[in-house]
Amino acid sequence: MRKLLLPSLIIIAASLLVIRIFYLQVINDTFKLKSENNAIKIKYDYPERGYIFDRNGKLLVSNQASYDIMVIPRELKNIDTLEFCHLLNITKETYIKNIEKAKIYSPRLPSVFLAQLNKSEFAAFQEKIRKFEGFYFQKRSLRDYDVNFGANIFGFITQVNERLIEKNPYYKSGDLIGRQGVEENYEEILRGIKGVKYIQKDKYNREIGSYKEGKYDTIAVQGEDINLTIDAEIQKYGEELMINKRGGIVAIEPKTGEILALITAPSYDPSILVGRQRSKNYTLLYRDSIAKPLYDRGLLAEYPPGSPFKILTGLIALQEGVIDETTTVMCHHGFSYARGRFMKCHGFGPHQLHNGIYNSCNAYFGTVYMRTINKYKSPPYAVDVWSQHVKSFGLGQFMGYDLPTGKRGKVPDSKTYKKMYPDWRWDSKTIVSNAIGQGEVLMTPIQLANMMAAVANEGYYYTPHIIKKIKGGVIDKKFTTKHVTTIDKKYFKPVISGLFDVYNLGTASSLRVEGIDICGKTGTAENFAKINGVRTKLEDHSIFVAFAPKDNPKIAIAVMVENGGFGSTIAGPIASLMIEKYLRHKITRTDLEKRTLERSLQDRYAKLGGLSEAVKMQLRIKDSLLKAKTTIPVVKKDTVKKIN
Repeated sequence: MRKLLLPSLIIIAASLLVIRIFYLQVINDTFKLKSENNAIKIKYDYPERGYIFDRNGKLLVSNQASYDIMVIPRELKNIDTLEFCHLLNITKETYIKNIEKAKIYSPRLPSVFLAQLNKSEFAAFQEKIRKFEGFYFQKRSLRDYDVNFGANIFGFITQVNERLIEKNPYYKSGDLIGRQGVEENYEEILRGIKGVKYIQKDKYNREIGSYKEGKYDTIAVQGEDINLTIDAEIQKYGEELMINKRGGIVAIEPKTGEILALITAPSYDPSILVGRQRSKNYTLLYRDSIAKPLYDRGLLAEYPPGSPFKILTGLIALQEGVIDETTTVMCHHGFSYARGRFMKCHGFGPHQLHNGIYNSCNAYFGTVYMRTINKYKSPPYAVDVWSQHVKSFGLGQFMGYDLPTGKRGKVPDSKTYKKMYPDWRWDSKTIVSNAIGQGEVLMTPIQLANMMAAVANEGYYYTPHIIKKIKGGVIDKKFTTKHVTTIDKKYFKPVISGLFDVYNLGTASSLRVEGIDICGKTGTAENFAKINGVRTKLEDHSIFVAFAPKDNPKIAIAVMVENGGFGSTIAGPIASLMIEKYLRHKITRTDLEKRTLERSLQDRYAKLGGLSEAVKMQLRIKDSLLKAKTTIPVVKKDTVKKIN
């Protein structure tokens, strides 16, 4: 057998080699195609990107015709650069720069000389293109926004860079790719597949027909249409309510985890990042380090959650058995929790879970938090138990939603405090500020909204997501997987009862909407910033979380307004208005609407360094949006026609 092994291996290897050579030389002549590349011109046929619709089938993003001027540097001959530059309204310096860039990419392959010309810009050049040998044009589509809101959701389209070209062979110089938002996350679905045509040239460099009768040509495959979970009506309304304010709003359908609205303010009209002015406008927005319009506050901004966190403090205390619904705590406008330490409160008198919630009593929740930690002999162990309960609501971690950006937030554990206090022993008194959301806890607006969805569902949630339907595709199973919290279902009902009376008897009683049972919680978070190197106390952040209706909830929402003050002043009205808009498609609390739309916080933001040019541009856009009170175009999916 050993004598046969070596000859057998040699025979097998030789056979495989012969088969491979036969395949390459007789069957597959791809390498011949490459060797003849000098006599072949490659043309790409770019497909139309998939259209984007909202949850109700309303058209949000479509396409418009555009033209790229292409160049093959080696084929340039006798170019009248002055006439050429005049036709395209560019300088000679730009001409030289773009030609040099094309040469670096490849002297013999086509690359984009000037991208994204509209019909009027292209018309004059088209008549005289025959005079400019080495140049030709290719038609493609650019995004056409049917709405002037939702920029942070959609993202934008831009040219690929060389690093991406090296990483992904699908993309060539001048190709477009989605960046940020849905365009980036669903790029492979929306972009389609570009077609390729190989054109044979003669020795005089003239096109003489398809290479090999089109044997290697491929047809472009159009991108798939998608439906988002977004409700266009409340997305637009929320952005109007946030004019002249900064912050984030996230609304979720509790039973599914579908994101109904994802708002960041200030924002911008998505159409300004289309066409030849895209780069200029993007630079303006990018350099705005004051208002940060490209920074999605709904997903990225981490804030102390303030009083809404008391909801979890109460639930965990119930689960750990350190209180029940009748446990009473005395409040004397606060409570003394250690020698010389006093936590202030607006309340007074005896508080139990129910009125502790609707009065937002610091003394009550500070006390029950300390009881939760003191239940165990070891504070590090106790805080880890508490931390796991909090994290079961999706906090302190990346949530796994289908948008390309996000932050973890922060849920402290024993390791956190070991780093903070390495030289002395800490206990429940040291970390009691966690009880009221002012300790080491940080949350993003989407995490706050998800927390309320879990409360509305009495102990479970689905991963928030923005995709509802993909034409010809399926939704990721992780978005239909239920996540169950560590809190037993029975403990949610008394907490929900307290949240319901926040609107009836408590801090949000002035925000009631007749006929809608809303459960909510106001919040105010302390806010500090460095101004001229000095840590300065600024106006508190305004926070509000809610869900409605109380029975069979259809919307959970979190509103965060920077420097907005009390939760019931700015954030609360916004939440009530958006809930009514979603459930009824109209507003009866016109007093709240008028006050909220007219309220500006720009004077407070000016203290942080004034208004940049980017912010001024956004304010002009948003003010025109508000004055126009434009309606959403009701373009249904079955009436949409693709561009030719």
